[in-house]
Order: sequence, then C-alpha cells, then structure tokens
Amino acid sequence: SLTVSSTKLIECSTNSFSPESVRLVNGSGLCSGRVEVKSNQSWASVCEADFDQQDAEVVCGELGCGAPAALQGGLYGEGEGQTWDKEFQCKGNESLLLDCDTSDRKNNTCLPGNAVRLTCSEPDDVRLVGGVSRCAGGVERYDQGEWRTVGTDDWDDVASVVCRQLGCGSTVSVPPGKTTRGVGFICSGSESSLRECWRMDDLRPGLTVICSDLLVQPDIFLTDSMGGVFRGHQGPEMFRGYNFTITCSTQPQYPGGSFLLTFTGSNRTQTQPAVNHSAAFLFPAADDSHQGNYSCVYDNYVFSHNFSSESELLPLTITASPLPAFIIRHVVVLLILLTTITTSYLYYKVKTFTQMLQVI
Repeated sequence: SLTVSSTKLIECSTNSFSPESVRLVNGSGLCSGRVEVKSNQSWASVCEADFDQQDAEVVCGELGCGAPAALQGGLYGEGEGQTWDKEFQCKGNESLLLDCDTSDRKNNTCLPGNAVRLTCSEPDDVRLVGGVSRCAGGVERYDQGEWRTVGTDDWDDVASVVCRQLGCGSTVSVPPGKTTRGVGFICSGSESSLRECWRMDDLRPGLTVICSDLLVQPDIFLTDSMGGVFRGHQGPEMFRGYNFTITCSTQPQYPGGSFLLTFTGSNRTQTQPAVNHSAAFLFPAADDSHQGNYSCVYDNYVFSHNFSSESELLPLTITASPLPAFIIRHVVVLLILLTTITTSYLYYKVKTFTQMLQVI
C-alpha cells in the first residue's frame, strides 16, 4: 500500500526514527495495523506466534505511539509477499524492533490469517498551554524528551489537525501566536494527528489555537426538600405533588455565562444567568408533564466568540405518590417522639424514687 508507506516515511522523519524498520499497515491510522518489518529491501509480515506483548511495546515506542492497546490477528487484511522468518524476543526497553534478540521460528509455517495485528494508543504528545481550557492556547509538542513550541505558516490546516487530535472539535480562530518561534509543521488539514504532518527543519512563528469545545461539559443533578425523589432503574423518579430542583453547574473556567435548561418532553426551556458557575431551576409541584429528559446547556461569550457545552441527559420519571408510605413515615416520627418522651419520663421517676430512698 503506497499511501501507508509514504505516510509512514513522513511520520518517521518527523520523530527521528529509522524510516526503514517497522510499520503498521491497513489500519485506521499510524498507530494501528498489520505489523511489517523491512527485510532485504522489502516488507515482511510478522507471524502472530512470533510476537508478544513486549515486542508490541517496542514497536509502539518506535513509531512514536502510546502503549499497546490490542494485540491479535485477523483484523487488517492479509499480508502480501514474504513472512518474517524469526521470532522476536524483546525485553520491552529496546528503541527499535530490530535491536531485539531473535531466534529461529519454532514452527516452520505461518498460516494465512496469522499475521500479527497491533493497535497502539494515541500518545499525549500535543497540548495547548497558557489558557484556562485544554482546548485553547499555544500549541506545544513533546519532542525528544521536552515540550517544544509548534510553529507554522500554514495556520488553518495545522490548527485543524491539532483540534482534531486533542478531541476539541473544530477550529474557531487562530489568534496571533507566540512571539517565540517553534518547530515547523505543514499539514493538509485531513490528518488525524500532528505526527502525520510534514516536519520542517527551520523554525516558524509559534501557533495559538482556539477550538470549538472550549467549555467543559456542565453537570446536571436533581434534588428535593420533601423526600419525594428516589433512584429508579432508568434514573431518578419523582412522586406527584412534590417540589424538586434541577441544578446546572460547571467548572470555574470563565466568569459569567448562562444556563439553558432544555426539556425533551415539550418545547419548554428556561434560562438563568450563571451565579458562581451554577444555576438552580425550581419546580413547585411535580406532575406528568414534567416527565422526560432534561439537559443543561452552558453558554458563554469568550475570545470574541459564542461557545456552548451541553450536559448529559437527566431522565426523570413521575410516579404516583405512595400515600401509605407517607402515613407510615409520619407514624414512625410520632413513635420516635413518643418513645423519647416516655424514656425521659421513666428516667425522671426512677431518679426521684432513688432520691427519696436516700433521704429515708
């Protein structure tokens, strides 16, 4: 596969790895696929029986990926051509797969479909610094044991890749970058991570990025002061006639903003300003019209743009108020009160009787 091979050459050159050592092909990205090793100027698939977890750790590290996440067979297509004829015996701390010890294969054959497939986790090698949110700030990349500023003249495409790699949505804006110059990158904009882009030898102006998922996800929870809510199988359940409160809150990233409480059971919405990063919505008496899914949407105007973030859904079920349980609860309170009064009275009588005996 010519595309994967050329991409791997780019990735290796950006990370100072050997470009002719090992690769993962036919996977979902640079960190997953069928393991192939360069042998006599051609690529050879590695048999599953000749490869273990320690070997996988070396490969993931050599490719600049995170720790091995899955090691198995039969996922990324059959290898074409030859099969690697040795068994790897890595200790796990080698820098390159070809630095590992090898031995002759125990079984002389490697059946079709037994080529090893490896998935490495994506590394946390990119971050945005200098802002309150993990999705806004100056771009830095972990390179050769230190965090280094990322620079580019290709602002939009590189910013798009950075936001995508961080799971921060899409690019909202690219404000003026750092005054320092950083390691240069050029991207097409479609890459899944910065490691897939071209790395330049010369320094470029530092890059600052603001991504769409700037605000953290708000929290939503339900409370009541009358004991009318209980935990059901599908979420909280509320007795009819009881009041309840739905509270929206968020982490203290930025001041101000507002909360919009949405309700899927109807078109009703309520909006309140965020006070101390939260807002409480009071419902005086629960009835069937309150049954449905609620969510909090936090809106704020930051960096000259409107941002929003929505909480998880809070499903609420309205159920009939259990009158017998209500009566039992009050009877129990009265019994406790009566027991307390009786105990106090008996204690007083015993104490008085004791004092009279002492006088006699």
